[in-house]
Amino acid sequence: MRAMILTNYGGTAKFSLEDIPKPHLKSGQVLINIAASSVNTVDTMIRSLGDALPLSPQLPALVGMDFAGTVEAVGEDVSGFQPGDEVYGCAGGLVDLPGTLADYIAADARLFAHKPRNLSMVEAAAIPLAGITAYEGLVRAGVCENQRVLVHGGSGGVGHLAVQIAQYFGASVYATGGGDRQLSLIKELGATGINYKKESVASYVDRYTDGQGFDVVLDSVGGLNMLNLIEATQLNGHVASTVSLCELDLSTAHFKGLSLHVVFMLIPMLHNIRRHEHHEILTKLAQIAEANKLKPVIDHEPFPLTEGDKAYDRLHSKQGMGKVIIVNA
Repeated sequence: MRAMILTNYGGTAKFSLEDIPKPHLKSGQVLINIAASSVNTVDTMIRSLGDALPLSPQLPALVGMDFAGTVEAVGEDVSGFQPGDEVYGCAGGLVDLPGTLADYIAADARLFAHKPRNLSMVEAAAIPLAGITAYEGLVRAGVCENQRVLVHGGSGGVGHLAVQIAQYFGASVYATGGGDRQLSLIKELGATGINYKKESVASYVDRYTDGQGFDVVLDSVGGLNMLNLIEATQLNGHVASTVSLCELDLSTAHFKGLSLHVVFMLIPMLHNIRRHEHHEILTKLAQIAEANKLKPVIDHEPFPLTEGDKAYDRLHSKQGMGKVIIVNA
C-alpha cells in the first residue's frame, strides 16, 4: 500500500511516499480502507519535535491519527462490524500504533465507530480527535441545560466542535475569536462571538453574565490564557483545558473554588486503558451529527495523500479555520 513516511523529525520535516506492506490483522483489529484523514495540532508537534515528545513513534514513522474509511476485513474477537461498513475514528500515529497517512490501517476496534450517515468521509475524518476532546472536556465539566458556557478559541478544530456540542446539551454558548472571519464563523455556529482583542475578560463577563462568570469555560488555546479562563469562571465553576502545559499561580482558582479538568484524549491510545470509551463517545457524536447538531468545518480544499507536507504546513501556519483534511485520492 501507499504510505507517507517521515524519515526524520524537526522543523518542517518532509514526508516520503513509499510502498509498504499492507497490515495484517491481529485479534481485536479491523482492516480499514482509509478514504480521508485529518491533521491535528499534535500531529504537527510530532513532526516538529519528534523524540522530544514521549508519544512520538520511532523513525521511520507512519503518522496521522484521525481517519474515515470502509471496513475491508474483521479480525478475531471483533463484533459489531462487517466488511463494507463506513467507520471513523482516531487509532494510530503514536508510539507503536501505525498511523493513517496510508491506504489502510489495522485499527483496534475499540477506537472507532460507525461514521455519521449524513456526513461525507471528508467531514467524518475531521471529527474524531477534536470531537472526543471537546465532548470529554464538556462532559467532565458537567455541561447541562441552561448553563452559560464559554469556549476560548471557538473557530479552531476543537473549539468549533465544542460550540456545537455545548448547544446540543442545551447550554447558551459564547466563544472568543480574534478577527472578523473567526467571529463570523462563531455566529454561524449559533454562539455569541467575543472579540478577545478588543474586549477585556472583565468587560465580557460583566456584559454576558452580570459579573457572575460562566458556569463552564473550555479552552483550546493554552499557555497564559489559563488566567483568562480562571477570571471568566463563576464561583465553584468548572474549567476544562486541552492545553495546560504551563506553570501558573492557581491562587485565584483556589479562592473561587474552581474545578480544573485537564483533557488529554490520547491516554487510552498511549496506555491501552478504557479504549472502549472512545468508541462510545464516537457513537454518541455520530448520533449528534445525525440529529443535525454537529457538522465540522473544513478549512481548505482537501489535500491528496501525496501532498501530506502541504496539509501539515497549512495547519502549522495558523491561517486556517476548522479542520485540514487529507484524502487518499
